[in-house]
Amino acid sequence: MANQSGQLDAVFHALADPTRRSVVERLGGGPAPVSELARRYDMALPSFLQHLKVLEDSGLVRSRKRGRVRICQLAPKALGQAEHWMTRQRALWERRLDQLDSYLKHLKETKR
Repeated sequence: MANQSGQLDAVFHALADPTRRSVVERLGGGPAPVSELARRYDMALPSFLQHLKVLEDSGLVRSRKRGRVRICQLAPKALGQAEHWMTRQRALWERRLDQLDSYLKHLKETKR
């Protein structure tokens, strides 16, 4: 469980940055070479590579070398884990809000 929590923390940390979210969105359309990905951002290549490292360390992105070109692709399993966590949280809060709604309706009816 602690390992899953660490993985989830890494995913949310990676997605906390707009550059990294943009890379994830782009890779949602299919694999791309690092050079193509980096071209979209106004930063030095080493800085962009740090963003890719965070994405790879979180499990959101995988890369492989094809000749001299490094190709990146989305690894959807990590996104699925984050989605599962958010779904559970949403269900919890919807249930709590439903209980609050019922309680407030009960209070309103008893005041009549």
